[in-house]
Amino acid sequence: MIERADELVTVFGGGGFIGRYVCEALMKSRVRVRVAQRNPRQAYSIQPLSQVGQLGFVRADITDSESVRHAVRGASTVINLCGVFGRQMRAVHIDGARNVAEEARDAGAEALVQISAIGADVHSPSLYGESKGEGELEARKAFPNATIIRPSLVFGPEDNLTNRFAGMASLPFLPVIAGNRKFQPVFVRDLGKAIALAAIQPQKFGGKTYEIGGPQIMSMVELHEAILDLTGQRPDIVPLPDLFGRLLSSFGWLPGAPLTRDQWLMLQRDNVASGELPGLEAFGIDATPLAAVGYEWLGRFHKGGKFAGRRIHLTATN
Repeated sequence: MIERADELVTVFGGGGFIGRYVCEALMKSRVRVRVAQRNPRQAYSIQPLSQVGQLGFVRADITDSESVRHAVRGASTVINLCGVFGRQMRAVHIDGARNVAEEARDAGAEALVQISAIGADVHSPSLYGESKGEGELEARKAFPNATIIRPSLVFGPEDNLTNRFAGMASLPFLPVIAGNRKFQPVFVRDLGKAIALAAIQPQKFGGKTYEIGGPQIMSMVELHEAILDLTGQRPDIVPLPDLFGRLLSSFGWLPGAPLTRDQWLMLQRDNVASGELPGLEAFGIDATPLAAVGYEWLGRFHKGGKFAGRRIHLTATN
């Protein structure tokens, strides 16, 4: 990765799941990183990855333009990783994207990277997809040379995807909603590297849209099977009919509900790259399959833990 020690990159949401890997990739390229989020303490865990004076923190809420203005001051590049489910989707995905793009432009930033999602579309039936699509338009309107990155499902050690499925697999049977829906899961470290490259090389990646998926297209059932192969768990997989999914989502407004109505609407479409836009290959990154790395964090679900220890040891010595 190109080293640009004079660069300061403000990363909104840098302490989140994807943000940690983006910051790691940026710091390896020797740029200075400023993590901006509502609770900066959530990002303190990445501090050991930095050199002295390379990492800073600032409190910011992207729905508040004044705090965004303070967070981007002096930054040559700005990355917006923020995304939510629930009532704040429009405020974060649309108003927040507009605030970040306008303040980055006014601060004289050279580059803006807006993280969206595969399925982002102003005509999407789901509010998540619609608001992400509108957020892309707002970002490009204020910052025409912005880079838009749309990932599929993202997996990695701290994810809420593979870990949750593996935890549920302790049951005698594993119910699966939308079993035939297809996804293209991408490894968080691959995605983090791509985002970092887009940020420090705007002359190459600016003004373009990328769809980032992994090397395999998998149905929801196949994704569950891949996780079970890694953990050695053997519950019966029971695909549920769509009628059950619709019924379950109708109670999505209740606290702690496993599936909201908007999430159910998102599950009506495959979440895979269209093939019409560039992906990881444009960044020179070979996509990592789940089977190659999943044992590093899913091995703890294996009975006795022997599987995890053996595979992690082999990885460390190769």
